[in-house]
Amino acid sequence: MTIAWWQILLLTCLAFWVIIDQLTVSILNNPLAIGMVSGIIMGDITTGLAVGSTLQLMVLGVSTYGGASMPDFMTGAIVGTVYAVLSGKGIQFAIGLAVPVGLLMVQLDVLARFINTIFQHRMDKFIKENNPDSAARNALWGTFSWGLSRAIPVFILLIVGNDVVRMILRVIPTWLTNGLKVSGGILPVVGIAILLRYLPTKRFISYLAIGFIAASYMKIPMLGVALLGAALAYIHYQREVAKLEEKPATTNTNNTESEEYENDEGEYEN
Repeated sequence: MTIAWWQILLLTCLAFWVIIDQLTVSILNNPLAIGMVSGIIMGDITTGLAVGSTLQLMVLGVSTYGGASMPDFMTGAIVGTVYAVLSGKGIQFAIGLAVPVGLLMVQLDVLARFINTIFQHRMDKFIKENNPDSAARNALWGTFSWGLSRAIPVFILLIVGNDVVRMILRVIPTWLTNGLKVSGGILPVVGIAILLRYLPTKRFISYLAIGFIAASYMKIPMLGVALLGAALAYIHYQREVAKLEEKPATTNTNNTESEEYENDEGEYEN
């Protein structure tokens, strides 16, 4: 399969929008959604969802705060979906290629932040000069440093994707291809492990065991395991609400008993 010019244009625009969306309105701020949209553009939504959901597992519980840069697996979802459709070598191979792209975006993210400070200083200058129109224009121009930091590398990868990527795939040895597939299968597990590290896992270890048994031994599909988890979460929620409702009643009872005891003491003293 070859990629058409209009697909390259749409995917480049998607890469431009992804980072701006992450910093502003957050409509498609996850690899799963980006993989789905990329799959629609490439005419294979199933592959897009598979690539996006796998990368989504790697970033669960991970976010950027205080100006910190993190791997951009949303851009990786675009590249991974395209390569998965074009190469036909499977989802795990595409994940193995998408991860380095996401890591590369960390460096380009730092470059975009550096360039964006130029426009920020210009905005401060125009605000001091009471020139809001020029400040607003610089705020708009600053978004291009973010968008182009993703759009340019994706455009280059898609342009060379037709011929060069196919040639590279033919040259790549089998052991490297298999290694990428193995790493693609391991990385989601690493993402889940990182998430479990920051969750109260010891407190809810029984729920984790139930989910593991349901998926591994009872062979329940992921949707069924998710519904089971939702049911258990609702049961836990009801129990916590019941505990909170019992506490005020216990407190009121203790206060009433204390008042009666004081009254009795008062009558005894009189």
